[in-house]
Amino acid sequence: MEKLIVLKAREVVKTYGKKENTFVALKGISLAIKEGESVAIIGKSGSGKSTLMHILAALDRPDSGELEFNGKNVDNFKDRDLDRLRNHDFGFIFQQFFLNYRETVLENVMLPLKIAGVGRRERKKRAMEALAEVDMTNKADNKASDLSGGQKQRVCIARALVTNPKVIFADEPTGNLDSENGQRVEGMLFDLNRKKGMTLIIVTHDDDLAAKCDRRLYMKDGILTEGNDNEAARPRANRKPKPVTL
Repeated sequence: MEKLIVLKAREVVKTYGKKENTFVALKGISLAIKEGESVAIIGKSGSGKSTLMHILAALDRPDSGELEFNGKNVDNFKDRDLDRLRNHDFGFIFQQFFLNYRETVLENVMLPLKIAGVGRRERKKRAMEALAEVDMTNKADNKASDLSGGQKQRVCIARALVTNPKVIFADEPTGNLDSENGQRVEGMLFDLNRKKGMTLIIVTHDDDLAAKCDRRLYMKDGILTEGNDNEAARPRANRKPKPVTL
């Protein structure tokens, strides 16, 4: 059975600055991501990979072009629809964690549900279930400030999945972790992708992490190309990467 397209971008352009200081971060990007796929967006600093993620996640708007979620043009969404999209349909995992260190682990994981208006009893139940997914129930009452880097990222994963999102965006999810904790976090992300069918979009400069994804998209100077070679994370030097088209 053909999988549905969950995210589609058409000729997306994003610029920053004005006049002679204009910087074109995205130069007519088009791509489609299917339900349940794991996709890596790879590139050096300044390549446009984080800008592309922000557009796909509806955290920023393109200057031109379109973004569709489940076949609907996001540009037509009202503010409340965008809030629901970001807080319910999408889950976010960032390199810098963005935890409230004055609150407990449980309170941090419950936050998206609190924003969504879910009652406290149900919030706690679902947050504990999410913490169980990342083996962190024993830290539920600890302050977030008391955790190691690996534990903080696991809490971020629990917070991302507590709303049962359709898409998880992970921006350099292992960037601040040692190799052991990085591998553990990777395993958890791919388990969510494969067992729960969540679409996983990872922004990374880590070729080893990218190689584990179903698809690898390469950003360079605001232009997107795709590598489908299963033998290497990067396209071979003697093969010109193909542009991503619809």
